[in-house]
Amino acid sequence: MSIDLNAMPKLGFGLMRLPEQDGTIDLDQVCRMVDAYLETGLNYFDTAYVYHGGNSEKIVKAALVKRHPRSSFTVATKLPAWCMKAEADRDRIFNEQLERTGLEYFDFYLLHSVEDGSNGETYERLNCFEWALEKKAAGKIRHFGFSFHGSPEYLEALLNAHPEVEFVQIQLNYADWENPVVQSGRLYEILHRRNVPIIVMEPVKGGTLAKLTPELEVKFKAVHPDRSLASWALRFAASLPGVVTVLSGMSTPEQVADNLRTFTRFEPLSEEEKAIVEDARKTIMGAEQIGCTGCRYCTDGCPMNIAIPDVFRAVNTMKLYGDEFRPKAFYRSLVGQGSGRAGDCVACGQCEGVCPQHLPIIELLKDASARLDA
Repeated sequence: MSIDLNAMPKLGFGLMRLPEQDGTIDLDQVCRMVDAYLETGLNYFDTAYVYHGGNSEKIVKAALVKRHPRSSFTVATKLPAWCMKAEADRDRIFNEQLERTGLEYFDFYLLHSVEDGSNGETYERLNCFEWALEKKAAGKIRHFGFSFHGSPEYLEALLNAHPEVEFVQIQLNYADWENPVVQSGRLYEILHRRNVPIIVMEPVKGGTLAKLTPELEVKFKAVHPDRSLASWALRFAASLPGVVTVLSGMSTPEQVADNLRTFTRFEPLSEEEKAIVEDARKTIMGAEQIGCTGCRYCTDGCPMNIAIPDVFRAVNTMKLYGDEFRPKAFYRSLVGQGSGRAGDCVACGQCEGVCPQHLPIIELLKDASARLDA
């Protein structure tokens, strides 16, 4: 039976950051968290083949399948490109996922972390889109989509090539709205314009937006002293038209309780609240940055073929957002596509001679190398 994607629960339970005890997932605590979530009528659980070393999918069986009626919950999981070399790996992984979870079918199935370069190429090379449709026709998948970490241009191309995709999951939060690497705002606008249902991941940016500077916290608390900072981030994402579900990787019963307070009687952000969130975003964006405008005058004559503006974009993202994983992945992709490393700079100075911003590019590349080449 298919599901009305536009009537999905606004809050989804992400099974990526589960509580642990002595290095293993704390099943008793997870069961209590799952039960509290289900008791409110919410039912969307998101896992993946690689979460918690594969143990997240096993928790689905222990906490859900063995304890609750199948009709009371829906499960989403994902196929990872980096675990596949041949077409046979698709079924190998899928069958293992069914065994781990104890399920006969998945309500939602995603290609995991589709992005420009190797992951996207792997899914196309192994015909994963066509394979997923076959699984859907066989009743093993109810709804098919992908999670996305690539560029807006690539997203447009994918949607053009694969109109069979029913939903897309993207990283979206107010801090990343204009992040030059994540580009949440542009990705959202593409999907919303095309009426593609959107599932949001990282609405609190891995917990970053649950703890802000004292100055910002005071502004939020002045309006709602009894609400958490995380609730503001969740409401920002859930208030956007076209967003059907916002995932929260809940790690404690307290986080579950706080999120349920936010969504039980959900209120979209008011205009006043939107202004406060925008002020916070601008403050976060105000961190010291490399003043590169991306004119690319510096790249044509670089003897080491270093994509200097893109390297600086990765560094700026690290400075602005305190995030290392995504900028470093972006940088590795640059190098993989033929760019020289920041540390390959031979200090010839041609770049500084043409830079209209008069940036000390040689020194900036040394700093970038220390951040990105280690």
